[in-house]
Amino acid sequence: MTFETNKSLKEFNTFGIDSKADRYISVTSEAMLKNILQEEQKDELLILGGGSNVLFRNDWKGLVLHLNLKGITVTSEDEDHIELTVQAGENWHAFVEYCLARNYGGLENLSLIPGNVGTAPIQNIGAYGVELKDCFVSCTAIHRKTLESHTFTLEECKFGYRNSIFKNEVKGEFIITSVTFRLTKRNHELHISYGAIQQQLEKQGVDQPTIQEVSKAVIAIRQSKLPDPKELGNSGSFFKNPVIGKTQFQTFRLQFPEAPFYEVSPKEFKIPAGWLIEQAGFKGKRFGEVGVHKNQALVLVNYGNGTGEAIWELALTIQREIKKKFGIYLEPEVNII
Repeated sequence: MTFETNKSLKEFNTFGIDSKADRYISVTSEAMLKNILQEEQKDELLILGGGSNVLFRNDWKGLVLHLNLKGITVTSEDEDHIELTVQAGENWHAFVEYCLARNYGGLENLSLIPGNVGTAPIQNIGAYGVELKDCFVSCTAIHRKTLESHTFTLEECKFGYRNSIFKNEVKGEFIITSVTFRLTKRNHELHISYGAIQQQLEKQGVDQPTIQEVSKAVIAIRQSKLPDPKELGNSGSFFKNPVIGKTQFQTFRLQFPEAPFYEVSPKEFKIPAGWLIEQAGFKGKRFGEVGVHKNQALVLVNYGNGTGEAIWELALTIQREIKKKFGIYLEPEVNII
């Protein structure tokens, strides 16, 4: 095994932050992963996947393990469904495209989400009315200390809104190596009522959409709102959409009756974070080499030479202003390192 030293992480995070790692290695097999974990117990380890949900504020004083496990296998199949086990290092959107090419349904609404498959369960990625948990069967993970492999079922993962057991009870203890999905082969259940999907389909002249056409609509919407990380550094949505209780929601609605919202349950309501940030005047604002995207206020961007610290300071400023103006706390969706 060869470790690289003083390795730039700029190409491994979608913000394009030029942080450096004391040591770096690309991990291409479970055996290699276990070997490194066994030998490197004393060093500070960072497990890096697609780099789409991290903000590096500083250099990493330790070892970065870049998880590059590859492969997609069929684990079970019948006339209506197929189960696929996907290695953690597979690119998420490439996997969605793989499914669409074979007419496997369920993930089309999650098209163009950046990152890799292995990190997707950690925050239960979701978009346009669909979440990863809707097609999730299980995931396999290695315990960082004992090196034992454990399979987490849907129930064990305790999925919530951008949340899972991996962000709570077992945070930092396991490394996900593969994920198994259950997808439809026919009689696909389409989710087109959320957001602007229906309008986009009408624009495309589609009245009886296929899963491929739903994916195309989702991609068109995302590209109209979200910048390509290869052209403008970003991590997609920086903040979670806040969910507030009924009492707070009633007070909020009295003050801001024009605000959009989604009823999560009779006692909980979700407020679009992008709307809050836009109302606070941040949309399209630039602060030196960082800023808030002109088309989507939920996206913080690096114009080229921004630092992770500058982006974090902007995030803190936004948090303070939203709390002051609306009485609502915005929780980052991005992992701050």
